[in-house]
Amino acid sequence: MSPRQDSAPDRLTSYFRSDEKIRSRSVSRIVLSGMVDVPTPSARLLADWDREISSRMILEAGDVEPLPLARARVRWPDYGLCVQAADEWTSAQGLPGILAASDVALMACRGARYHHDGLQYGSAAFCNLFLSEDVGLDVHFPATGVRIPLRRGTVLIFDTCQPHGVIRRDRDSFNEADFPSDQDNVQIFLTWELPIGNPEVARSLGIEFDIIPPTALLHDEEQILLDDAPAMVCPASGRWHRSL
Repeated sequence: MSPRQDSAPDRLTSYFRSDEKIRSRSVSRIVLSGMVDVPTPSARLLADWDREISSRMILEAGDVEPLPLARARVRWPDYGLCVQAADEWTSAQGLPGILAASDVALMACRGARYHHDGLQYGSAAFCNLFLSEDVGLDVHFPATGVRIPLRRGTVLIFDTCQPHGVIRRDRDSFNEADFPSDQDNVQIFLTWELPIGNPEVARSLGIEFDIIPPTALLHDEEQILLDDAPAMVCPASGRWHRSL
């Protein structure tokens, strides 16, 4: 799928930490996505994930939580094939070797409230590889209208500062009632933190750095500004609004 943008972007600025200093950058509206061939997780591995989610963690509707990757790899002989598939896809996007140099985690979500991750990961882009079957959910980027169906093998790269959520395919907003715990509505995925300062990552997402001169920076902490004011995302709609 090709990158998609619309013509009326919000004026957003990310203040992010780089080598213990705060820098400014643009917020990309580009989403790179595609499909790769990854093996179906084994019944043993799926059962282990189900036990983890039901008994060892509290995964409420809208939550995104980590799963123990090291333990999963013991029961996951095809883990290397999944990483290889993602690596070949990212290489085809002009990012050879980027995954090997990036931190990886295993995550689970029961849908996802609209949010951005710029307060913790403003110095990164995310690369996500979904491992679960299609249960009628999309990842939605409301600022651009991009919707990507989630199924086994869906892979995407996006700016951590861009609002996103996981919602039902027949919805345009997030509602906790759409994700009852007695239904199959959990998505499990691998996620890599790609360094936004990597020239090829920045090029792929069209990131511009130091859009506010360092001498003119008004803040000394990581945050997102909307028209020069601190901003938050509505968890139901994904719309930006100024912080009070």
